[in-house]
Amino acid sequence: MSQAADFLAIAHRLADAARAVILPHYRSGLAIDDKADASPVTLADRAAEQAMRAILAAELPEHGIVGEEFGNHGEDAEWVWVLDPIDGTKSFIVGRPSFCTLIGLLHHGIPVLGLIDQAVLAERWIGVLGQASTFNGQPLRTSTATSLAAARLGSTGPQYLPGQAGERFQALAAACRFTVWGGDAYQYALLASGGYELVVESGLKLHDFAALVPVVLGAGGMMTDWQGRALDRDSAGQVLVAATPELHAAAMAYL
Repeated sequence: MSQAADFLAIAHRLADAARAVILPHYRSGLAIDDKADASPVTLADRAAEQAMRAILAAELPEHGIVGEEFGNHGEDAEWVWVLDPIDGTKSFIVGRPSFCTLIGLLHHGIPVLGLIDQAVLAERWIGVLGQASTFNGQPLRTSTATSLAAARLGSTGPQYLPGQAGERFQALAAACRFTVWGGDAYQYALLASGGYELVVESGLKLHDFAALVPVVLGAGGMMTDWQGRALDRDSAGQVLVAATPELHAAAMAYL
């Protein structure tokens, strides 16, 4: 059986293709459409996903694809690529360089390869299950903090943590050093690099988290649902990411 690392070269090709499409549209004033769920989408989102899908169709037609903009194809295949061309479309629209292209690869539903690419800053995080993660080719490592009082906590926005989920998050936040809102997938990349100690979110979809799991795990962190279960294609979307096992256990007690 091929190993996930065998597909790393094509993951880089996908990210390069997405970059080439996205960068000319950055801060260009391009038109914005609203999807059925009222979330914004742009030509750049759609064209970047189409560019990646074209490569996969030509190179790995037996692989499945789960994409944010153009749906699923062969999602029950042994190997399935999970594509989010622009995670953080709102940041992209306003010209903030914290959006990311997310490229994940599932093997029998388990995330085994992940790539996080920030096109404007030319930043790329790579994770392969069982290997050390890298940032622009160099090894990286999560923070070694073990106390909530020292933990920098991140989440995309309070509007994504309604009701009881928000109450639990606020209790956790009160125990942490401080909270930074915003950043979407970029905050997970920064946690892998030691910038955050905790990221907590609710309501994520597979394309939001599949690429992140191998990067976080390969940097020494933990990434599970709020009950401590490993994330896979069937996970509900409540995500807890921690730099150390001690912080993971402490945060889970609140969630």
